[in-house]
Amino acid sequence: MARLRLTRSVSFRAHHRLTDPHASAEENRRRFGSTVETHAHHYRCEVGVSRSLRDGEAAVMDLPVLDRIIAEEVTGPFEGRHLHAEVPAFATVPPTCEAIAREVYRRISGRLPQDVHLDRVLIAEDDTLHAEIIADR
Repeated sequence: MARLRLTRSVSFRAHHRLTDPHASAEENRRRFGSTVETHAHHYRCEVGVSRSLRDGEAAVMDLPVLDRIIAEEVTGPFEGRHLHAEVPAFATVPPTCEAIAREVYRRISGRLPQDVHLDRVLIAEDDTLHAEIIADR
């Protein structure tokens, strides 16, 4: 059976720094370079959801519901925050694109209607770097 997919793109601005809490300052500087210093990104987040296509239906889910979930789980908690210091999920894990995508996936996956599947989450730091989680079927 075919699936119908909907993707919502949002953005948020947040600060982070990349460090390994188990490494020395020198090791962190060697490994992460200047990104050990706090810096900001204007992140782009894409959330793709789908469900089985049924005759007579024209939507995957109510868009206001998806928008509310994304606001409550992504833009609200992350906007303007220092991810490393203010978001508990990144207290011991560096907030890389991959880690942010994983956290967004975790936050959203349990909030969707029962027949809606979270297909993908993409987090982009800028035009040259993004991470994407694609759900297994």
